[in-house]
Amino acid sequence: MILPSFAIVPHKVSTRFTDPIVSPLASIGVTPNMISVAGFAGNVAAAVLAASGYFIAAGILMLIFSALDLLDGALARKTGTVTKFGAVFDSVLDRLSEAAVLGGLLYHFTQVGDHTMEVALCYAAVVGSIMVSYTRARAEGIGLELREGLFTRAERVLLLAGALILAPLLYDDIVLIALWMLAVFSLFTAAQRVFAVWQKLNAGAGADPA
Repeated sequence: MILPSFAIVPHKVSTRFTDPIVSPLASIGVTPNMISVAGFAGNVAAAVLAASGYFIAAGILMLIFSALDLLDGALARKTGTVTKFGAVFDSVLDRLSEAAVLGGLLYHFTQVGDHTMEVALCYAAVVGSIMVSYTRARAEGIGLELREGLFTRAERVLLLAGALILAPLLYDDIVLIALWMLAVFSLFTAAQRVFAVWQKLNAGAGADPA
């Protein structure tokens, strides 16, 4: 299992915090794929809450269940069950989790008056999120390691969940601002990764043969 976004935490620090959690889970037979499914299910619940206008609850659930990304990889390493399928399965559910919450928001905005801008931004944010991951996947498919990127999943989750929690408490347009940032910066990150691939391929082509 791969930690696709929250793996920005150094391995030793991550292990220090995750081992006390994953050790009991391993002892009762919980698998990394079970945690991945639980994370997805929690984000679907967050999507339903967002669609219904319960933004604070949706944001809290999104934070909690997206943070499970810290645990599935740690549990896989702890139990020696790291698999290629697990990595793919986890990544697919991560993409679906983001799309679910943004889809819930999109539905909400179609039901509460004229929010054409919010609807368009939700769509753009989904496209940007998918393209960020797709660019990395295609790069790795041709043998390139690609970690570059301004706005990875960790930043997207924190931004959207934070906006959902704060909007009812402080300022309704925080969600609109967050959607603008998600759309612009995720699409920028996808373009940034394409450029990084171009640079790496050109650097490889220009290297002297051994």
